[in-house]
Amino acid sequence: MRRQVTSLVLALVCIGCAQETGHLTADQEQRLAAQGITHRANNLMFHHTRGAGARWDDIRASIVVTQGTILIHRNGEVEFLYEPRSRRACEVHRDHERVRISAGTGRSAEAWSFTPPDDPQGWAVDMRHAVGAR
Repeated sequence: MRRQVTSLVLALVCIGCAQETGHLTADQEQRLAAQGITHRANNLMFHHTRGAGARWDDIRASIVVTQGTILIHRNGEVEFLYEPRSRRACEVHRDHERVRISAGTGRSAEAWSFTPPDDPQGWAVDMRHAVGAR
């Protein structure tokens, strides 16, 4: 009985690990492609912090970076969006292999950090360009 329970738990963990998050609607794909996609990665683990940092979650999601947009999503459901018409402050930082996006202030502040699949420096540079920091 114990072996069956262990097998069931392992199977459920594997299903959760294999969750696909990268699907976008045709409209989303078209808009992002028109802006010039510089980086894209699916099924990454993001560390998400809200407010003053007292509350955080680990979220599996996908990211698309264009010349003017950063989109973190789960199958088209927007988790974080920074685009040219965004009005809140946004900064991009790199700490070794991790890249962090910080947006907003006070209670509306949030941060998303992740380890890109390749070239963290390139991701950070292109993300800084997307938010207008040169």
